[in-house]
Amino acid sequence: MPTKNTKLYSFILVLADIFVLLAAFTLAYIIRVQVDSRPLVTQVYALEYIKIFAMILPFWIIMFAMLGLYNSNTYNNRLVEWARLAAGAFVGILLLIGWEYVTKEAFFPARLVAVYALVGSFILLVLGRESLRLIRGLLFRFGIGVRRVLLIGSSSATIDIARALSRTRRSGYKIVAISGPSSVKPSPDSDVVYFSDLSEALSRTKKYNIDAIIQTSLDTESDRNQSILAIAQSRHIEYSFIPGEAEFYSGKNTTDVFLGYPMISVSQTPLVGWGAITKRIFDTAVSLLLIIVLSPIFVLIMILQKIFNPGPVFYLSKRLSRFDQPVNIIKFRSMGRKYGKKDAAEEFRDMGRHDLAREYDKHRKVEKDPRITKFGNFLRISSLDELPQLFNVLKGQLSLVGPRPILPQETKLVKKGRTALLHSVKSGITGIWQVSGRNKLSFDERIELELFYAQNWSFWLDIKILLKTIIVVIKKSGAK
Repeated sequence: MPTKNTKLYSFILVLADIFVLLAAFTLAYIIRVQVDSRPLVTQVYALEYIKIFAMILPFWIIMFAMLGLYNSNTYNNRLVEWARLAAGAFVGILLLIGWEYVTKEAFFPARLVAVYALVGSFILLVLGRESLRLIRGLLFRFGIGVRRVLLIGSSSATIDIARALSRTRRSGYKIVAISGPSSVKPSPDSDVVYFSDLSEALSRTKKYNIDAIIQTSLDTESDRNQSILAIAQSRHIEYSFIPGEAEFYSGKNTTDVFLGYPMISVSQTPLVGWGAITKRIFDTAVSLLLIIVLSPIFVLIMILQKIFNPGPVFYLSKRLSRFDQPVNIIKFRSMGRKYGKKDAAEEFRDMGRHDLAREYDKHRKVEKDPRITKFGNFLRISSLDELPQLFNVLKGQLSLVGPRPILPQETKLVKKGRTALLHSVKSGITGIWQVSGRNKLSFDERIELELFYAQNWSFWLDIKILLKTIIVVIKKSGAK
C-alpha cells in the first residue's frame, strides 16, 4: 500500500516535473527565437506560447502518471524510469504537434523548438529526478522518511530480506524488530530488537513506532496470521507478505474467485510465444554484431594463449540448458591443461586440498582456485574467458541473458521441483545473480534469484541486466 512518505514523494515528483517541463520549453523558445537569428516559420509570441503549453501540461502529467512515473516501482528503478521518461517526453511533444494539427493554430515558432524541447525536457527530467533521488538518499541516511519495519517469519527469506534492508540509505526501510525462531535472531552487536514471542512483538509496535510489517512465512495457526493483519489494519501500518518460496514471486500471477474463494494462479514463464521469438531475434543480432566487432580481440587472445598458456585454446564445459538439454559451453581455457576433466571437488581432493573441496561443495565455486594459470586468472578477472560463448548464443544454445547453465552433477543440489522451472528458459552468458552485487551467495540463494528471472522475464529486464553486466565487469564487482 502507498505510505504517507511515498505519496509525498510522488507529489513532489509531480511538482518537479511541472517545473522542469516549463523550464525546458522556455529554454527551447529562448534559444531558437531570441538567440538564433535565423528567420522563424511562424511568429508565436512568448505569452501565447506559454499559455498553450500550460493548457497541454495537465494532460502531459496525466500521461506521465499512466506510464507509472509516480509509482514507487518505477521511480525506484533507475533504468525503467529513464526509459519511461524518454517515452513520456516523446509522447508529450506528439500531444503538442497533434494540438497544432487539430486547432490549426501554430505553437512552435520553428521546427527546432520542438527538437530542443524534446531533448531538453528529457535531459532536465532525468537530472531533476536524479537530484531528488540523491536528496532522498541523504534524508534516508539521517533517518528522515525511513519506514520502521517489524519483520516476521521463519524462512531463509527472512534473513536475506533483513540483510538487504540493512542498507537503509538505498532501501528507505529500517529493520527495527524481528520476530521468529532463533535461526532468524540478529547478531548481538545489532540494534535490532528480537522477539521470540509474536504476541509480544505485536504489542510493542506502538512503542517502537513501527509503520511497516513484512511477513515472510505464514504461521501454521491461522489465528496468529489474523492477529498480524489485525494489528496492521487497526494501527494503519503498512503490511506486506513475501512468500518464502520463489515460485510465488511472479509479477504475472492472476487473482480470481473460485468456488467462493480467492484463487491465485501462478503463471508460467513469459518466455513462450512472442517472448521467446523476441529474445531469439535480439540474441542473434547482438551476438553476431559482437563477434564481428570483437574478432581482433579473439585473435589476440588466441595468440597470447599459445604463448602464456600452452595447450588447447578453448575449453568445452558440458552444461545443462533449457529443458535439461546438454550444451558444450565454449570458453577460453583458464586452467592448466590437465584440469577440468572431472568435477572440481574431485580434482581438489586429488590435489590434497580437501578444504577447497568442501568450499566448492557448499558454494559451487572457490575464491582461489589453484588450477587456474596466471594468464587464465587474467582472463577470468577481465571476463574475457566468457567471450567465445557468443558462438553458443549465435547457434541458439544459449541466450545473452538467462539462468547460469549448471553442471549435470549440480542437478542433485537443486531442491525437488526446482530444476524444471529453472530450465523452462534458455540459459545465458550473464544473468540476474551475476549482477546482483552479492558475491557470497549460496547455491540455493543463487537458484532463488534465477527462479525470479524465469518467472518475471521481460525485454527491458534483459536490457537492464546487460547494462549492469558492463558496469560490474568494469568495476570487477559482479558475482563470480
